[in-house]
Amino acid sequence: MDLSIFFIQCLNALQYGLLLFLVASGLTLIFGIMGVINLAHGSFYMMGAYMAYALAPIVAATFGGGFFATLLVGVGLSVALGYVLEWAFFSFLYEREHLQQVLMTYGLILVFEELRSILVGDDVHGVEVPAFLSGTLPLGEMMTYPVYRLFISGVCLLLALGMYVVFTRTRLGMMIRAGSSNREMVQSLGIDIKFLYRVVFAAGMAIAVFAGMVAAPVSSVYPGMGDTVLIICFVVVVIGGIGSIRGALLAALLIGVVDTFGKVLLPQAAGVLVYVLMALILLWKPDGLFKAG
Repeated sequence: MDLSIFFIQCLNALQYGLLLFLVASGLTLIFGIMGVINLAHGSFYMMGAYMAYALAPIVAATFGGGFFATLLVGVGLSVALGYVLEWAFFSFLYEREHLQQVLMTYGLILVFEELRSILVGDDVHGVEVPAFLSGTLPLGEMMTYPVYRLFISGVCLLLALGMYVVFTRTRLGMMIRAGSSNREMVQSLGIDIKFLYRVVFAAGMAIAVFAGMVAAPVSSVYPGMGDTVLIICFVVVVIGGIGSIRGALLAALLIGVVDTFGKVLLPQAAGVLVYVLMALILLWKPDGLFKAG
């Protein structure tokens, strides 16, 4: 492996890890802070990818907007839908057993898959990269790297920084962290924990939808695409520590490196390397790399 190929693989690992963090951070919020095992989280990612495919022509015809207008509309719709879903379904799960949470959220997967089939069909679709991000950067004499992948990495870094600031430097972050530790105490202080949880759920869903929208041009759009993402997101949450945003970031980057270089150096074993990594880390630190926060 020469230096240019190694550098490209490092960029691929960074881009994949940051995108994975973006999806897993929403699951971390819902699973780690609200205590709900949300199997439908992968469907939110799939929903975002299909929004990128289906909303683009509608937004262009209605508002005359392009890529960023489509992102804005998609995220806005996901926030509203997340608020309604939490009120209608997830608000009843906080005191229930994990089995009941799993059954209900699995049922939501089936509902979302059927709605997807009815609305957009079962074909595989491609989403075009925005024209202003469709170029490449030269890396050496023979190699180039897509600008859009660098854009994904940059956006994910900005959102990771934004989440860090919100959770560690704002009153909202303080209330969310307190609510995850002691829900009854937060309620006794006069904070509306139900509204707070709805905000958290809507934010977690919006992050997953946004990740699906920005990933669509590089991964294509196809039925069941959320299932694989869901599995790897749970691995991120377990490795990083349930409820830990910084743990999810570090775990996602580790998985990005292991998965990317594993496919190049050990292609026959690439499918299990991530799970070997999880097993080794859990043997070392059974609660994950970091505690919630």
